Amino acid sequence: MKQGRKVGSDHLVIYLKRDEASPHARFGFVVAKSVGGAVKRNLVKRRLRAISRESLLPLEVKADVVVRALPGAAELDWTKLREEFQADFDSAVKKTIKA
Repeated sequence: MKQGRKVGSDHLVIYLKRDEASPHARFGFVVAKSVGGAVKRNLVKRRLRAISRESLLPLEVKADVVVRALPGAAELDWTKLREEFQADFDSAVKKTIKA
C-alpha cells in the first residue's frame, strides 16, 4: 500500500501497483471493524471480490491491487458499490499507465 498509485472516493480507496513479472493481477481486501460487524464486513468483501472479478476480465492488468473499504461501504447497494469501484479502478489504471 505504500507504493504504487492511490485513488479514493467516499467509500473505497484503491491502491494499484504494476507488476509485470506477475502472470495475472492479485487483489487484496481490507475491511476494518469501522465498516460494521462481521456480517456486514463479510458482505462487503464478497461483493468486492465479485466486482473485482468482473473488472479484471476485459483488462488483463498485471498488477497488485489493494481495496480498502471505508465506513459506509456496507450501506451501499450493489450497483452503487460497483459504480464507485469501477470509477476508482479505472482511474487507478489510467494513472498507473501514465507513470
